[in-house]
Amino acid sequence: MFYKHSNGEENRIYLSGELDLSAAPSLAAVLDTVVRKKDEAFILDLKELKYIDSTGIGLIVSAIKVRAAMNASFQIDHIPTKVRRLFEITGVSSYLDDKGSLQTNQDISEREEQII
Repeated sequence: MFYKHSNGEENRIYLSGELDLSAAPSLAAVLDTVVRKKDEAFILDLKELKYIDSTGIGLIVSAIKVRAAMNASFQIDHIPTKVRRLFEITGVSSYLDDKGSLQTNQDISEREEQII
């Protein structure tokens, strides 16, 4: 489940419950309406997120890549410990700084990962 708050300067999407295959299509539709708004900050708030699967991670990675290609701000707030650990395992955290913001000076859209 999610809800969106927009004020013309930022778009904040609050996620709660589970972000999995069944919830992904409705979130993807909302993401499509805000992710390309370059002049507005984009923030995902995960405070109430209990579970995320690979489909949900894929949506977040897609949003990160689009925002990075546009050189637009992106931030993830209130990442739960379990989700943060999953972001570390999957490499999502490598795109974010310690505060959950998109790291600057990275070519994320074309970045290659080294698997060890």
